[in-house]
Amino acid sequence: MAKLYPQKIVETPNSLNPKGETIEFLLNYSKALSVIHCNNLKFEALLN
Repeated sequence: MAKLYPQKIVETPNSLNPKGETIEFLLNYSKALSVIHCNNLKFEALLN
């Protein structure tokens, strides 16, 4: 069976710091999202 993995190991950065704009966008989106459960169905509504 052929080798499927590359020889070179890619290092991942230890500190991933998102921008403040990204955090603010995600928080505002989560505040505006509403999930309504009706019987066995889920309805998602964005309240903007």
